Amino acid sequence: MHNSAKSLHLMLLALLLCPALSLRTASAHKPNVLFIAADDLRCDLACYGHPLAKTPYLDQLAKRGVLFKQAYCQQALCNPSRASIMTGRRPDSLKIWDLPTHFREVKPEIVTLPQLFKQQGYFTQNIGKIFHNWRQNIQGDPASWSVPAVMHYATHGSDKPIISKNEELPVNLAKVLKTERRDVPDSAYFDGRIADLAVSALQELKKKEMPFFLAVGFWKPHLPFNPPEKYWKLYDRSPITAPKNPTPPKNVPQVALHNGRELLGTKGRKLTTKEVIELRKGYLAGISYLDAQVGKVIDELDRLGLGDNTIIVFWSDHGFHLGEHGLWCKTSNFENDAHVPLMISVPKMKQEGTASKALVELLDLYPTLVELCNLPDPGPLEGKSLVPLLNDPTQKGKAAAYTQHPRPAYYKGSPRLMGVSVRTPRYRYTEWRDFKTGAVEARELYDHSVDPNENTNIAESPSDDVLFQKAVKLLEKQFPRKKLNRVHSQ
Repeated sequence: MHNSAKSLHLMLLALLLCPALSLRTASAHKPNVLFIAADDLRCDLACYGHPLAKTPYLDQLAKRGVLFKQAYCQQALCNPSRASIMTGRRPDSLKIWDLPTHFREVKPEIVTLPQLFKQQGYFTQNIGKIFHNWRQNIQGDPASWSVPAVMHYATHGSDKPIISKNEELPVNLAKVLKTERRDVPDSAYFDGRIADLAVSALQELKKKEMPFFLAVGFWKPHLPFNPPEKYWKLYDRSPITAPKNPTPPKNVPQVALHNGRELLGTKGRKLTTKEVIELRKGYLAGISYLDAQVGKVIDELDRLGLGDNTIIVFWSDHGFHLGEHGLWCKTSNFENDAHVPLMISVPKMKQEGTASKALVELLDLYPTLVELCNLPDPGPLEGKSLVPLLNDPTQKGKAAAYTQHPRPAYYKGSPRLMGVSVRTPRYRYTEWRDFKTGAVEARELYDHSVDPNENTNIAESPSDDVLFQKAVKLLEKQFPRKKLNRVHSQ
């Protein structure tokens, strides 16, 4: 009896120490990951302080995790932002600043975030838009997933309502461009169907004897603004107004602006105040529609008993303009485009329901999940793990966050200029540089301590020259000029 007990003890100890544990044994100790993405979502959520937004499910997620108040994307355009997040590299390292270029074309050997999980025994699955929806002959990234991705490739314009063949499509009550208001079920549009598929996927994952990385990518609140009628109704009595700063910032260089062609067309259609308000209402309605779909997925996660061992991450690829500065959509370096919502919930975390004011970047998600899940070093990553901030949200974090965007915003071949921007606790400083020579053609400086809406460019008269010079040095360190250049007169 004594020898048998001793042998059993030694065998159990060997199993614990053995690096080649069976997948079934190891899976009990590996956390799952629910990786939820939104498209074109700026920080218009109640948990971020928006006075009108109705987002109960995302507010609840904030209460079970850490909300990052100052998170920033690396470029306010879908493809470069998502490629950066999923590979842990900046757009400059990938040489991707446009929509068409697939990261495998320039970095075929790179290991993506879900691919690393897959290599470490996780079941990885993609439902919806996680990577960019590239051209039709290059869909998603099969190397990242255990099963083929679904609902990951389409155009936003193809998100048309689908209802039963026996039903008549309700009339569209919306009157402004790129909007649709029909009394249809959530599943009539992409995001409702994505939520349903994610619920079904969780039910299947519950049956598997392995940990999972489930990526759920919602297409909203991206244009067109077409949430079902019940979400529009939420805002029928809300005091939605046009933006208080509808004109470009004072002293802004023209290169910082753009024509918002995604909504307004290449000629820049003029909108009436009534149309502006209706578009802003449609955006909020789209956020509430998105919120409800996120809620369906997380509720099912908890109903299945998976929430106690699942890390939940919620992020948006970049922000959005809704008429501020006369701008619509994205493709700028302004705060409205660069600033994004980010929440992370870890099972049994001590700091749930807290917020961090630290400067963080979407680039940081890759190393964060590597550390949280105790994965092996995947090689050089350019982000910084957020685990210290999850443990203590009062920590300062990074000295700065960085965003960039080319001009023209949509280009062929190579851009003429690259705008590189640094966000420090006080300032946003941007240089517009000649893409080939590095010559600085224009500068912007906004003091967020007194001008949080970035209405006045003070590059010629900084409010604190010492702090300004620190911002300049931080920018130069991250984006070295090809040679010393002077600033050209405007």
